[in-house]
Amino acid sequence: MRKNFGAKPYTYPQPVFMIATYDENGTPDVMNAAWGGISEGNELSMCISEGHKTTKNLLARKAFTVSMADAPHMTACDYVGIVSANKVPDKFEKAGFHAVKSEFVDAPLIEELAVTVECRLKSYDAKTCRLVGEIVNVSVDEKVLDENGNVDIAKAQPITFDPFNNKYVVLGDVVGNAFTDGKKLM
Repeated sequence: MRKNFGAKPYTYPQPVFMIATYDENGTPDVMNAAWGGISEGNELSMCISEGHKTTKNLLARKAFTVSMADAPHMTACDYVGIVSANKVPDKFEKAGFHAVKSEFVDAPLIEELAVTVECRLKSYDAKTCRLVGEIVNVSVDEKVLDENGNVDIAKAQPITFDPFNNKYVVLGDVVGNAFTDGKKLM
C-alpha cells in the first residue's frame, strides 16, 4: 500500500546548496537553497526567487559560488536560509563564515565549507525562478581529500534536505560501486 502526498517538491536527495555572492559594496552574502542540481556537464540549475538579495547580487555581478553544506556547519547553513540579507545585511558574518575571493569568478568562497562550485551566470528567468550557472571550477579544501587526491565523502560530510520531515541528513555510507555493480545483471 502507498500513501499519496499530492504534488509536492519531495524528492531525495535534495542537496543543501549555499549560494554566495558579493553585493554592490563587495560585502559577501550567502543563502541556503535546496532546489537544484546538475543540468549539463558544465552547468548547475537552481530555482531561486527574484526577491532574494543573493539573486540581485548574482544578476549584477554575473557570478556566484555554490558550496555544499556540511554537518559541522549545519547550524550556520540553516541560519542563512531562514534570515534574509534584505533585513540582516551582515548575516554572512553572523553565521561565522569567512569569505575568500574566488580566482575564477567575481564571488566569494566560504572558507569553512570544503566543496565549492564556482559559476558564471548563464541565465536567469524571473518568471520561473530558474537560475543557470556555467561551472568554471570546482575547488575543494585539501582536508577532505583522500590519499589519491579525491574527495572523501566521510571527511566532507555533506548534508541533504529531507523535505518529508524538514530534517538535514548527513551523507557518507557507501552501498555500492557506480558503473560497476549493475554489470552483474548484464
